[in-house]
Amino acid sequence: MSEQQPNPYTSDPAGQGGQPGMPATPGQGDYKWGPGEASYGYPQPYPGPPAYQPTIGGAGIPTPAYHPAAPVGGAGLSLGDITIAGDQIITPSGNMPLRGAMWNATDFSRTEEKIPPHAIVLAIVFFIFCLLGLLFLLMKQKTTTGYIQVTVTSGGRHHATMIPAVDAYTYQWVMGQVNYARSLSM
Repeated sequence: MSEQQPNPYTSDPAGQGGQPGMPATPGQGDYKWGPGEASYGYPQPYPGPPAYQPTIGGAGIPTPAYHPAAPVGGAGLSLGDITIAGDQIITPSGNMPLRGAMWNATDFSRTEEKIPPHAIVLAIVFFIFCLLGLLFLLMKQKTTTGYIQVTVTSGGRHHATMIPAVDAYTYQWVMGQVNYARSLSM
């Protein structure tokens, strides 16, 4: 009929699956379920504990004898839960190198303009007494709702944060901060 073809997905060059010198058993060593390593779309492995973790005083754990150097690079900057300290970008997703980082900001906010309820009441009350009450309908109230999304990509990692828009000028403020972060990333 047909000859058995070697499995191209095994690490065994003979294609037999299993240990060298041992007979291959079907279904063993041919396929492993799930991703073998962290890749795009899967969480990155935790890099391990930092070299120094702050402790509670008097706990009997000695502190290191060295003094860490002052941060090199840009001054501290924080946008939501993204922080720039020295030459690192610190996020809940992990640390990223500052050099070569890609920064984006997207405006998901909106500003609505409407006549406030007290202006309508004043217009009705003063319309009865004089026609100048209609001028109260010219009163406008602006309300801004939504978020500005800031994303950063560097060193194979990606993180996004949402900053609430408090007024119509929040996006300009965020873009100023993002442009400063871009200048530090070069």
